[in-house]
Amino acid sequence: MNDLSQPVARLKEHLMAGAIRQDGPFTLRSGATSSWYLDGRQTTFSGSGARLVAEAVLSHLDPGAVAVGGMTMGADPIAVSAALVSTDLGRPLNAFSIRKEAKDHGTGGRLVGPVKAGDQVTILEDTTTTTGAFIEAIDAAEAGGLLVIQAICLVDRSGQLAAKTMAARGIPYVALLSPELLGLEA
Repeated sequence: MNDLSQPVARLKEHLMAGAIRQDGPFTLRSGATSSWYLDGRQTTFSGSGARLVAEAVLSHLDPGAVAVGGMTMGADPIAVSAALVSTDLGRPLNAFSIRKEAKDHGTGGRLVGPVKAGDQVTILEDTTTTTGAFIEAIDAAEAGGLLVIQAICLVDRSGQLAAKTMAARGIPYVALLSPELLGLEA
């Protein structure tokens, strides 16, 4: 994706201005080390950044999706901002979160939010290197009866691993940005 859509180009600017750190080395969730780090919450938890994230996600969202969500913490602000902005655009969505572990009290389970078995959903992630969180989220969503029809990542630093993994599972995949598009090493 060399020609970025306007929402993705604005998201890129916001990430570059405040969420990309290049004073590493950093240890990633995968255990790998990198000279740069995406602190996505500097954008996803910022009012202006959250709107940009939502607009970028919504510009690539499958029209059949009725809800968006993913693993808690990284996907939560993305999902909530997308649901909020979608309502402003006349296409209301629900947001949901997937707990790291099922609760043993209350309603229990791992899925949180207004989703039910049979809902068509898009799984979101702020960044992926090994696809571990993506796969965990997809597995938990499917175990809860949700139909995963798409996966969207803000920044894919996996090379082609995420695209290949999603293709093998039959899930359409969108990576909004890559290290190369951000002017960073892979």
